[in-house]
Amino acid sequence: MVHYLHTMIRVTDADETIKFFNLLGLEEVRRKDVPQGRFTLIFMAAPGQEGTAELELTYNWPPEDGSEPEQYDGGRNFGHVAYRVDNIYETCQKLMDAGVTINRPPRDGHMAFVRSPDGISVELLQDGHLEPQEPWASMENTGSW
Repeated sequence: MVHYLHTMIRVTDADETIKFFNLLGLEEVRRKDVPQGRFTLIFMAAPGQEGTAELELTYNWPPEDGSEPEQYDGGRNFGHVAYRVDNIYETCQKLMDAGVTINRPPRDGHMAFVRSPDGISVELLQDGHLEPQEPWASMENTGSW
């Protein structure tokens, strides 16, 4: 079984973007600051759709060197779609058997990335957590995700 989770977009002004989506009826449902990665994840959803159909806003913090923050053009602001799966190892094996490249293998038993035939990044997240298993645990990334 697959369960739709969220779509991620990169934003240059989190406050203004939140205001915009508030106008559409979406509300902030949770936020996660990641200081070591210098980004913030802000999840928004329509009332009653928390955890089922969310929009993830990814705000990359301005560079520490004082330069201008990155601007996104040419579709770089769209990140990925995400689905929760019952067994990430079985899902990735099924995809590999069909000729799909696993760009970011589920080394941690929790997360993997693949790309659609049109190059859309798809995040797969394990429902719960599985212990790391071979061949996945030692598999390297392939391409971009």
